[in-house]
Amino acid sequence: MHLTRITYCSEIVDNIGSEELSDILDVSRRNNDKNAVTGVLLFNSDFFLQCLEGSRAAVNSVYCRICCDKRHHNVQIMTYDEVSRRLFSGWGMAYLPWTETTRKIISQYSIGAEFNPYQMSAQSAMELLNQLGQLLQKDQE
Repeated sequence: MHLTRITYCSEIVDNIGSEELSDILDVSRRNNDKNAVTGVLLFNSDFFLQCLEGSRAAVNSVYCRICCDKRHHNVQIMTYDEVSRRLFSGWGMAYLPWTETTRKIISQYSIGAEFNPYQMSAQSAMELLNQLGQLLQKDQE
């Protein structure tokens, strides 16, 4: 069994309120825990940027569900790799809130003032998620 990491981005079809986002996170965390999938999600009300880690079969299954989810549009894989270790091992699904600190970090990796993962390189997207994940981990300690 190979440890796999996928990073994808998508556009939101309709606005999602905080209650619906909370429901998405709850269901994702339950499903991911059952399937030993870990990851992190960044959402700014327009775009999702997410990284998932786990077995190839589990990650592929989650990604297929996302592609069929009517809330997502224009789902694009940014990275898909076999990896030696998880970057987000402590989280069934970490959520990176949209804050002033988050915006400042995002601006280091974006070409424009607004967050748009479609305009980011795969390397920039992974570095962004990793840096934000480290910040989130420090906040939780």
